Amino acid sequence: MDSPKIAKNGPYIVEETAGKKVWCSCGVSKKQPYCDGSHAGTGFYPEFVHLDEAKKVAWCGCKQSANKPYCDGSHNKLK
Repeated sequence: MDSPKIAKNGPYIVEETAGKKVWCSCGVSKKQPYCDGSHAGTGFYPEFVHLDEAKKVAWCGCKQSANKPYCDGSHNKLK
């Protein structure tokens, strides 16, 4: 797999609790925006994030962000 699958043409907006989160970078997970292990054999690996406090997070859904795992609006440039 050369490039990630676009899971969603926009961000996943989630009210998160504090703690460890595991963001899917390949786009194949069935538990988007989180990793479920579907990346096995793709050459992609999840991104581990630790949130110090509860907050709203805009997780990248298109997997093209330059600020992974967070949305930077890159989905607006996709066809």
